[in-house]
Amino acid sequence: MTPVILAEPRFGMLRAIALYKFVKVILLLATAYEVVRLHDASILAQIYNWMATLPSGLERDVVRIALAKFSGLTHAELRFFRAVTLVYATIFSVEGIGLWMRRRWGEWLTIIVTGSLIPLEIYEFFLGPNLSKTALIVVNAAIVWYLVVRVLRERREARARVQPIVK
Repeated sequence: MTPVILAEPRFGMLRAIALYKFVKVILLLATAYEVVRLHDASILAQIYNWMATLPSGLERDVVRIALAKFSGLTHAELRFFRAVTLVYATIFSVEGIGLWMRRRWGEWLTIIVTGSLIPLEIYEFFLGPNLSKTALIVVNAAIVWYLVVRVLRERREARARVQPIVK
């Protein structure tokens, strides 16, 4: 009796993870674009004017803190930040494409890259814990766990199919 192999659903977990990676790519590209625009004084003036219209509270504080961090950067630091952002966007794009196409290399790349970023996310969490950082760590750890289990299970099943059953 041969084992029954269930086909993967048309839109399964790998594609859901790929979509998550593509959303991250879009956010990173938008960030890189805005970093370029932040060097323009008229854009900064518009942002400061917009911030002045915000009521006191979390939104205004977030904008103020972000502007304080970015307005003090030199042109070289902004270029470096933009380059790092584009490198991450490229890596996440490759991960997403590999997962969308259900390629083993995409799974391994995602395991390695996402798994290697979790310690940095944990460090960042301890610098200033909040709900979004917690969610990011949980989601990324779940992705790594799912992919490791999937890869190991498929490897075990492939070995079982290759080895003859001896009676």
